[in-house]
Amino acid sequence: MMLVELLGGLLNGFTAFIVTFILMFILVPIVLGFIRAFGLYTIVQEGRCHVYVLFGRVVGVLREPGLYVLPVTIGPSAFIVNWLGRCHVLDMRLDQQYLRSQAVNSEEGAPMGIGIWYEMFISDPVAYLFKNADPQGSLAANISNAVVRSLSNLPLADMLENRHTMSQTVRTEVTQKSQEWGYKLGSVYIRKVHFRDNAMIKQIEAKVVNRLRQVTSAIKQDGVNQVSIITSTAERQAAVEFAKAQAIRPKIVGTALKQLARDPQVSEALFEILEYQNISSGNASLVLVPPKNDMLVQLTAAGTTAEEPPAPAPKSNGNRPVPAQ
Repeated sequence: MMLVELLGGLLNGFTAFIVTFILMFILVPIVLGFIRAFGLYTIVQEGRCHVYVLFGRVVGVLREPGLYVLPVTIGPSAFIVNWLGRCHVLDMRLDQQYLRSQAVNSEEGAPMGIGIWYEMFISDPVAYLFKNADPQGSLAANISNAVVRSLSNLPLADMLENRHTMSQTVRTEVTQKSQEWGYKLGSVYIRKVHFRDNAMIKQIEAKVVNRLRQVTSAIKQDGVNQVSIITSTAERQAAVEFAKAQAIRPKIVGTALKQLARDPQVSEALFEILEYQNISSGNASLVLVPPKNDMLVQLTAAGTTAEEPPAPAPKSNGNRPVPAQ
């Protein structure tokens, strides 16, 4: 018995699920569709607008999102408008478009291309539907004509620099005409200004490259000149200091010798050391002879005289004569 009751409960639950599914996802949408078809209600989504037209006459415009009961909103014509009339669903959201390379000429005669970016949205749904067959295409053509008409013959420098002013000029000229069609123009921005002639572009590139080379060479030459000025200034200052040192050197040496001359023993020792230093650093040959050996001295002197020319006369260095080598 318990198993039978359990199976019965499961069967009843499954049956209830099937019935609920059929009611919620099949019957309810079908019923609501028939109700909408007979014009009892409608739902306007966010950013949409419904325009109801019956026998060539606009009977209702629903712009705000929400649920509307059509017989209350547009009257008894709601029951036949979906059968004998038409409901236009318009997108009221902001749209954007970019027109590439609109051909204009500068005041100097240079062929230029202007790329313009603009925003637009539907401001009057009725005018948008019935005053122009293609409002979006007409707006693009109007903007293109305004660009050519108002931006031609401008100085080349103004075209390349004053984009904000040119954008305001185009927007001011196009806004009034677009409002008549129910298609309002938003922001307008000149996005790109470029040259259309390839030969002119190559010439400008060559001039820019040459100018960069000239500037680079000028910078390098200025650096070399600055280095030369710094080097010559340093050399001049060094030469001045060396000249000062050379000028005061005799005074320093004379003062030192004067102080040394006050002590005869120190003076003699100093000059002997200098004499021995000069002898040892010279190129002459030095012969050491034992003391008190006159014969060996004479023989050595005779051999030196026969082989070499006589030595120069001795020079005096201070108070002591320098012996001949």
